[in-house]
Amino acid sequence: MLLLLLGIILLHVAGLVLLFVSTIVSVWTTGETSTSDLWLNCTVATGQYNCNPATSGEWIQAVQALMILSIIFSCLSMFLFFCQLFTLQKGGRFFLTGTFQILASLFVMSGAIIYTVMSPQWVPGSNNFGYSYILAWVAFPLALISGLIYVILRKRE
Repeated sequence: MLLLLLGIILLHVAGLVLLFVSTIVSVWTTGETSTSDLWLNCTVATGQYNCNPATSGEWIQAVQALMILSIIFSCLSMFLFFCQLFTLQKGGRFFLTGTFQILASLFVMSGAIIYTVMSPQWVPGSNNFGYSYILAWVAFPLALISGLIYVILRKRE
C-alpha cells in the first residue's frame, strides 16, 4: 500500500512539475530568429532582441489563464489528497481530489489546443513548437491518469 501511495504522489508531482515548467519557460515556439511563449514574443533583428508582451490578443490571455488554473487546480488536488488521506473514512474514495486533478488536465489540454490553433497569428509560420509546448501536452495525460487513479482509489487502513 505504501508503494502505491508513493507512486501516486510521484505521478502527481511529475505532472505538477511539468505544468510549472511549461507555463514558466519561454519556448512554446522557436525558430532561427524568434521564440515565443505565453508571456512574450521575441525576435532578433540586427543583433538586438525585440520582445512584445502577450497582451495583444484575447486568445493568448485565455491560454495564460487556463495554464495558471491548471497549476492551481493541481496544487489544490495535492493539498486535498493529503487532507483526505488523514480525514476520509475507511473505504471512502478520493472523488474531490480526482475531480480537481481531472479539471487541471482539461484546462491544460484546452490551453494547448487554443495555442495550437491560434499561434500562427502570434508567431511566424516558420517557427516550430518548442519543448514547453510538448511538456504541456505530456502533462495533460499525466494529470488525467492521476485524476482517474484518485477517483478509483479507496482509502484503506
